[in-house]
Amino acid sequence: MKARIKSKEEIKRMREAGRILAACHREIRKLLAPGISTLEIDAFVESYLRKHKATPEQKGYRGFPYATCASVNDVVCHGFPDSRPLGEGDLVTIDIVVNKDGWLADSGWSYAVGEASPAAQYLLDKTHEALYAGIGMATAGKRTGDIGYAVQTVVENAGLGIVTPLVGHGIGKNLHEPPDVPSIGSPRTGALLKPGMVITIEPVVTIGETGAVFWEDDGWTIRTADGSLGAQFEHTVAILEEGPCILTE
Repeated sequence: MKARIKSKEEIKRMREAGRILAACHREIRKLLAPGISTLEIDAFVESYLRKHKATPEQKGYRGFPYATCASVNDVVCHGFPDSRPLGEGDLVTIDIVVNKDGWLADSGWSYAVGEASPAAQYLLDKTHEALYAGIGMATAGKRTGDIGYAVQTVVENAGLGIVTPLVGHGIGKNLHEPPDVPSIGSPRTGALLKPGMVITIEPVVTIGETGAVFWEDDGWTIRTADGSLGAQFEHTVAILEEGPCILTE
C-alpha cells in the first residue's frame, strides 16, 4: 500500500486533534506525583478528551480496553493502566491517540515521577534528543532510513539500546498507515517522504544496550528482557514543502 497524501485542510484537522493531545499531556504533567495511579490518569484522559469533543482511539482498538497505554519502568510499550500507586523516581510513559472528527493524532511521552535518578534522567534526555534528531530529517525528498539513521546515531552514541520491533507509522483517518518509520536505518533508504504525508516518529529506548524486549501473555505489554528502564517520546509530524510540522507539540 502507498502512503496517503493529505490535503492542507486534512492536515489542519489533524493539527486540531494534535492540539488537544498536546494540551492533555500538559495536564498529565501537572497531575503526576507519587501516589497517583495510571488508572486514575487513564480516567482523567478519557474525561479530558470527551470534554473537548474528542475520543480516545486506543480504547477498543483490536480489543485494547483503555484510553491510554501506560508503561512503567521496565514496561516500554502498551502497558495496561492499573491501580498501583506510582512511586518517587518511577518512569511512566503515557501514550494517547486522539480522534477528533475522524482524524487522528498520536503522541507518547515519558515522565519521571518526582525526581529521576541520574541514569533515568540521562535516558529521558537522550530519547528526547533522538526524537528531535529524527524529526529534523522528516523533510520532503528524504527517506524513512534517514530518520532512522538520525535516531539510531543519537541512541548508540549515548550507549543506550533501541527497541527495534517498535516503529513509527503513517497516520490519518487510520491509526496505522504506510509507511513504517523504524528507529534504525541507513541514509537514502526506505520510503520516500513527500509533501502531504503524515507520520509518527517514536523512538523507544532502554538503558540496557541491546534494547531486547519480550511480550507478556496478555499480548500487549512489552517489557525489557533485562529489566532495565525504558522511555519513549513520540510526535505526529506532517511533511510540508517548507519542512516538518509537528502536529502534537
